[in-house]
Amino acid sequence: MDSTQLIQLFSYTLPSLITGGVAYYLFDSYFKDQQHTRKWLLQKETKPAIMPLRLQAYERMTLLMERINPAQLLVRVPPIATDKKAYQDYLIAQIEQEFEHNLAQQIYISAKCWAIILTAKNATIQMILVNPKKDNVEDANGLRESILKELLEKSAPSNTAIAFIKDEVSELF
Repeated sequence: MDSTQLIQLFSYTLPSLITGGVAYYLFDSYFKDQQHTRKWLLQKETKPAIMPLRLQAYERMTLLMERINPAQLLVRVPPIATDKKAYQDYLIAQIEQEFEHNLAQQIYISAKCWAIILTAKNATIQMILVNPKKDNVEDANGLRESILKELLEKSAPSNTAIAFIKDEVSELF
């Protein structure tokens, strides 16, 4: 093959490759656009069906935060004995039970909201774990009083989570 034939072959091949590349690009962008359109239509159709589930999940998370609020929890769950350690363990078990009952709701709420709920739960448990170590706490009733006094000084962690849930739900509308 001489150089003239190579140049001639190249002159036929180059336009074909350019045409093929342009066609590939156009078809690829067209199919991606179609896929995005289908995805948007599917979301548009399913959004009305999912919205009640999301609202229900936010309601359940609000209820969870109310139920593990130490002020509510201490009234609802009285001590079963005078031992502060037993009462502490019982309170933590109640919080964990409430939390586990609502674990599935995380698929309907945002990741940030779920992280705040986890933080509020853990902060509440931490509050219950730290209070028995204070010098004036001798029994289960002393533990209750100590936690309630701490709540008078600062807000419960669940109140912060409830405020965030309310903000997030207001953004849905």
